[in-house]
Amino acid sequence: MEWSVQQTARNAGTTSRTLRHYDDIGLLKPSRTGGNGYRFYGRDALVRLQRILLLRDLGLSLPAIAEVLDHEPDAARALGRHLEWLRQEQDRLARQIAAIRRTLEGLAEGGEIMAEEMFDGFDHTQYKDEVEERWGKEAYASSDAWWRGMGPAEKVAWQQRSRQLGSDWIAAAESGAAADSPEAQELARRHVAWLTGIPGTPAAAPGSSGDVKAYVTGLAEMYVEDPRFAANYGGEAGAVFVRDALRIYAARHL
Repeated sequence: MEWSVQQTARNAGTTSRTLRHYDDIGLLKPSRTGGNGYRFYGRDALVRLQRILLLRDLGLSLPAIAEVLDHEPDAARALGRHLEWLRQEQDRLARQIAAIRRTLEGLAEGGEIMAEEMFDGFDHTQYKDEVEERWGKEAYASSDAWWRGMGPAEKVAWQQRSRQLGSDWIAAAESGAAADSPEAQELARRHVAWLTGIPGTPAAAPGSSGDVKAYVTGLAEMYVEDPRFAANYGGEAGAVFVRDALRIYAARHL
């Protein structure tokens, strides 16, 4: 089956003008163009459009989306990873909704508010099982205690530092810088310094350079493999840039 540009735009919740723009920049070509100039979209084109819209929802720019699509041509594999991430987000949001509902009910009824239930889905422990599996329960417990021991201002400052590092990585990747360039290697140095500031991780343990190297390169691989992490660096293409730069830095300095 094929769908006209108007039908495709309506079904996707976008506009014909947007689809024509995607065609003009080479991001999404129609399956065929009729003699009258009308565009028609078949199955493969619709699958690509679905991926474009999913990546756009993550905040990626159109050039970054094009890089992600070119880097991962296997649509089924890419959509499978994205689906797993969406399910995790769905669970987290459902927990947040339930927590807010309980708070509203308590406020409306003048009853008690259960502090241990108010923040379900808001905490930073969503990666608890993964951290414990990779680096042990002690590593998670140490970093968790460090985070909970921070004051509000300290947490905000740390989060701002993390966001700035992610933004700088994205900007470097979009500029076309090479992974071994001075710019990328300075970002890698900052990244490792950021990791070593988190207690409980192998990167924070003194006198264990081998562990630090394995930890940094292992995380670098996770950035590419897991769309939850890749989103912090503008998508999979950006995560590949970060991974390659960290690999080079680790080989030279760790």
